[in-house]
Amino acid sequence: MKRILPLFTVLALAIGSVNAQITTPQTSSASQEAAIAKGNWMVGGSLGSTGYNFDTETFSINVNPSAAYFVKDNIALGAAVGLGLNAYDGGSSVNYSITPMIRYYFPEGATPTGRWFGEGVAGIGGSHTKNNDNDEPVSVVLGIAGGYNHFITRSVALEAKLGYTYSKADIDAKSGISGLGVSVGFQIFLPGRGNR
Repeated sequence: MKRILPLFTVLALAIGSVNAQITTPQTSSASQEAAIAKGNWMVGGSLGSTGYNFDTETFSINVNPSAAYFVKDNIALGAAVGLGLNAYDGGSSVNYSITPMIRYYFPEGATPTGRWFGEGVAGIGGSHTKNNDNDEPVSVVLGIAGGYNHFITRSVALEAKLGYTYSKADIDAKSGISGLGVSVGFQIFLPGRGNR
């Protein structure tokens, strides 16, 4: 019995020491007001977005890096680049785009760790299909989306976005595509010179 009590004491101290060193990972940060202030930069994008095109019944996956500058608190202007792969019955195609964008973070519904936003894009894009003469070398791209940023640190936010995109290959041909898309990604907020 005399040997069991010191053994339990040492074991209890060891378990307490290990538990004191284990910390839970950070899942939120109350810093979104400073991150979306005038003069800051936002860099990131969708790591992978998926979508279904209603007109052509194709499944697509895309990578969309983006960068923007906050011209006012809550308002960022920038550009996004789109690179993607479309798979359909009998083949696949590669698409690309560059779209200037505007993003507005809504003050309504804001929490200390998150913010809703709306986004609009307008630019050009195209596609290439192997062994096909019906490529869309240049087309108009228009889109609108809404989403949510959850700040996990002072400068990094996880992002979820739902949007509608329209693309028209040739105005004279009256051919166009449209569809809904869901994307998940991240944004890194970099302080401007006056905000450090």
